[in-house]
Amino acid sequence: RAVVLTAAVAAVAVAGLAGTRMGSEFIPSLDEGDIALHALRIPGTSLTQAIEMQSELEARLRTMPQVERVFAKMGTAEIATDPMPPSVADNYVMMKPRDEWPDPDLPKAELVRQMETLVAGVPGNNYEFIQPIQMRFNELIAGVRSDVAVKVYGDDREVLNETADAVEAVLLTVPGAADVKVEQTTGLPLLSVTPDRAAMARYGLDGATVQQTITIAVGGIQAGQVFEGDRRAPVVVRLPERLRQDLDALERLPVALPGGGEVRLGAVADFEVAPGPNQISREDGKRLVIVTSNVRGRDIGSFVQEAQARIDAEVAVPAGYWTGWGGQFEQLTSAAQRLRLVVPLALLLIFALLYLTFGSVKDSLVVFTGVPLALTGGVAALWLRGIPLSISAGVGFIALSGVAVLNGLVMITFINQLRQQGESLDEAVFDGAIARLRPVLMTALVASLGFVPMALATSIGAEVQRPLATVVIGGILSSTLLTLVVLPVLYRLAHREGDLPNDGPNGDGRAHPDPFAPDPTATDEPALAVA
Repeated sequence: RAVVLTAAVAAVAVAGLAGTRMGSEFIPSLDEGDIALHALRIPGTSLTQAIEMQSELEARLRTMPQVERVFAKMGTAEIATDPMPPSVADNYVMMKPRDEWPDPDLPKAELVRQMETLVAGVPGNNYEFIQPIQMRFNELIAGVRSDVAVKVYGDDREVLNETADAVEAVLLTVPGAADVKVEQTTGLPLLSVTPDRAAMARYGLDGATVQQTITIAVGGIQAGQVFEGDRRAPVVVRLPERLRQDLDALERLPVALPGGGEVRLGAVADFEVAPGPNQISREDGKRLVIVTSNVRGRDIGSFVQEAQARIDAEVAVPAGYWTGWGGQFEQLTSAAQRLRLVVPLALLLIFALLYLTFGSVKDSLVVFTGVPLALTGGVAALWLRGIPLSISAGVGFIALSGVAVLNGLVMITFINQLRQQGESLDEAVFDGAIARLRPVLMTALVASLGFVPMALATSIGAEVQRPLATVVIGGILSSTLLTLVVLPVLYRLAHREGDLPNDGPNGDGRAHPDPFAPDPTATDEPALAVA
């Protein structure tokens, strides 16, 4: 007994320690087959220039033998569900079937690295590699396209950008970080027109007249409407594009004086083209700058844990400023909090059903010990296959708890029946364990073999099935060992000779006849048939 119990406790302890050091993620990353390439260019890039750069990028991508076709979208559509400036493009790289690749066994991560090296030769672009559905999924649940986002909150834009640059420098050194970048908050070229108040006073001009002239010339003003049947189109007056971009032409614009005559616009205003803010983001009413990063070759949980420690130690966040974490890690934290409520509730319901079956806390606890050793096998199976903990694995642990308790219930119920029929405690334990060997093995084999195809699947969507099936198979193996070896020992330690078990919660502890035993009053003579 000492050897069996020591081994069981040691296995549970080792599994618990390994579970705390395993990586974690929200859900496994699905291999969608295709690739989404987010191309970012300098803010203020004209549409014509952006199209030329996009054409060169697509031509490079089509040279890869694995690529079937490439298409992209840029700018803002009429229904602005996904507004973007012309300097940003979403590229969708559609891949050929794997059997048409030169190397069908090429891993997806290696293909992305090759593609990253290929497009790095196109100047003026910055890239993010992700998958189409995953990109939209991240946007919907977290508001960012990448796997992880560090949000820097504060007031002053310059301090926010400096802090975000420091965070970016730290993230670049964390193993597993990819496509690390700070969102472009500055660099948009703006035309600044500053009225010269002294010159305006000399000419008797007011600010409204000067501003109206600039508005009509650059922004345009509606001068009327054109009717085409039931359709109406506004008539807008403004300078042509080539003059709107010519500062000398803008300075030569005439401004009407109140007493008659004209004056050049450049004589009463100063023109300057300088970089300005590209975007100002807010969350819960607070200004922020976001640093995004994808995670490759590593689980998100351990990546964020290491990045948090590094940022806290190496980045000096000013007073009044703070950081937050978003992306899939935010959903992982939320799901883990729900599991902290769901898992204890499920285990409590299992124990309540066991008590309703046995009518004894002692027997219920003996059977309930199948749960820890079942979890031990699940953790060991995940560790052997290199699969991190995820929500899919958590669902597998919940399902595993019920299967593990079922095997223990079969054995303890039969041992109780043998004791009620008059066998001694040691004989009942021994005979019950032997007699229920095959039923327990059959239950375990049916449950475990049914999950083998899911555990070995490689098709689309198999990444989600694999953790669940791995947990169930490994847990069933360890729980079967518990049921056949450890459970009889625990039952023998929990009971004494003469304390007959209850038959249910209202049982009286008395022996009950075996319904399958032969009737001692029966005879071999045929019964009299009565018509």
